[in-house]
Amino acid sequence: MRWDGQRADRVGQQALPGLPGLVRSVRAPEFSGVVFHEVLAKSVLNRVPGGSPPPFEWTVNPYRGCSHACSYCLHGDTPVLMADGTTRPLADLRVGDRIYGTERRGSYRHYVPTVVQAHWSTVKPAHRVTLADGTQLIASGDHRFLTERGWKHVTGAISGPDRRPHLTVGNKLMGTGSFAPAPKDTLDYRRGYLTGVARGDGGPPRPAQAAARVAEYLTNDSGLTLPLDWPRTPTDEWRKGLLAGVFDVDGTFAHRILRLPNLGETTLTAVLSALEHFGFHAAVEERRLPNARRCVRVDGGLPEHLRFFHTADPAVTAKRTIDNAAIKSPARLDVVAIEPLGLDLPLYDITTGTSDFIANGVVSHNCFARGSHTHLDMDAGQDFNTQVVVKLNAAQVLNRQLHSPTWPRAHVAMGTNTDPYQRAEGRYGLMPGIIRALRESGTPFSILTKGTLLSRDLPVLAAAAKDVPVGLGVSLALLDEDLQRSLEPGTPSPRARLELVKRITDAGLPCGVFVAPVLPGLTDSVEQLDALLREIAQAGATGVTVLPLHLRPGAREWFAGWLAREHPLLVPLYRRIYGRGSTAASGYRAALAARVGPLVRRHRLERGGADRWPEGSMPGAAGTVEVREDQLTLL
Repeated sequence: MRWDGQRADRVGQQALPGLPGLVRSVRAPEFSGVVFHEVLAKSVLNRVPGGSPPPFEWTVNPYRGCSHACSYCLHGDTPVLMADGTTRPLADLRVGDRIYGTERRGSYRHYVPTVVQAHWSTVKPAHRVTLADGTQLIASGDHRFLTERGWKHVTGAISGPDRRPHLTVGNKLMGTGSFAPAPKDTLDYRRGYLTGVARGDGGPPRPAQAAARVAEYLTNDSGLTLPLDWPRTPTDEWRKGLLAGVFDVDGTFAHRILRLPNLGETTLTAVLSALEHFGFHAAVEERRLPNARRCVRVDGGLPEHLRFFHTADPAVTAKRTIDNAAIKSPARLDVVAIEPLGLDLPLYDITTGTSDFIANGVVSHNCFARGSHTHLDMDAGQDFNTQVVVKLNAAQVLNRQLHSPTWPRAHVAMGTNTDPYQRAEGRYGLMPGIIRALRESGTPFSILTKGTLLSRDLPVLAAAAKDVPVGLGVSLALLDEDLQRSLEPGTPSPRARLELVKRITDAGLPCGVFVAPVLPGLTDSVEQLDALLREIAQAGATGVTVLPLHLRPGAREWFAGWLAREHPLLVPLYRRIYGRGSTAASGYRAALAARVGPLVRRHRLERGGADRWPEGSMPGAAGTVEVREDQLTLL
């Protein structure tokens, strides 16, 4: 098939004749289902809004969209407070979702519903902010949090070009305090919920959401029937289910007071025991109720009420809203440490109608928005994979921009939005000209890729490294090629990527590796990780970053079907680890960290090669290892 014949008027509805600078829209047999929209760009050097410090103040993206077509992506797991009182990982949010932001009224801010207007991800240098209650937040240095003294960036300076308000030890963040993890959808949780519903007032649940949950629990293959016996030794999940069922039937949350009324003696004892077990302060109100029923009040204000809702997860979301509540921060949101991690991580952000959102109980400001495909009236999902915009004149335009007398020769990052060495680069060959333009202008740069096509440009990269700092990073999750082909169609094989790492390091260039995502029961054994890290070390990698599988909506359903078909015996394991959420349970993440640490040290990936990295380069820098653990979240 000749590409010259694939004009914009010949590819049907997939052509985008309204795209600025469009030359033509074309197909090719080797890219099944993908349309390339060739454009003449006016600018390819993009400044990241928000005054980001090097190396990610500037980006170059010769492509919009990506032809790799991976079956899963790595996303942040920071819980964001939704407008119905539930939480959802930041990476799983979508444009149009209703969440909570804040609104100033006089001297106070209040929680108000708002709408997600844009959502995107990037790779940036990461910092850890630790609070007095033990919560750890991972954010870029540009991210801003609301403190008792106003908005402050994570990092900054008191003088010079980086001068800006920034966090220091002792600052107090504003918000509700960290969110409790949701319960797992286990048989014990379901038994507790059904018991709470039946014992609340002895009658059928009136709210539709509660009735639907009861019907689900009684009609699936779990074998549950009413009535249920009280357990002799209740588990944590049973206690959570009990509290959720009692709240759904009769609980109230009016005027910022949370009550569990209409309790008989047996239920009262069980409810008080469950609340005490989870550290809630509760009181039995002294007032007369029919049939000697009692009422329990949960104290502690909004932070404790949200903790109750997130711990128990009642079905009736209409009774969980916090609209118009004033912000009153808990006493333990003081900053105790701000630390650079020394590596770059995938980080996520959104734009909302209020310009802020509640991230793991902390009021967080929008940083910037660059949802490139949504700006072209295309979605960031399937369109991102199949509608690829190619900037034909990227090298020429970049060369002109870099030779402007006002260009400060700041660090330029590539691969932070789309992979510059995706398969399309093999046909268009835009990167050599881009690298030469950066070198000739004296501009330092870094590249993150999973495309082995980078090896084609090693001579020009090595030449550039003699004149400017260059950093490179490669993504590699596993060694099993059969597994890789089924999960990452369109990407180079593991062996090919290991060879890429070796070629990069043999050329005298630093190379960090993302070991991500680790798949429970498939790629997470000591033997498998040991073999992978051994291969990575032998290839000469500078350092590794280890991340477990994240099952975002869409990918979750696809992966569940694949797992049931290919590895049905592992389905119960994944249910235990992921439950109804997208993020692996904290216990699994901690176990993975304990498993990986000794292996990293064994293969000398923990501190090896730090001196080979240019200042402020790519992931895996300075031979670091990072495994997400308890309370560690990404922004």
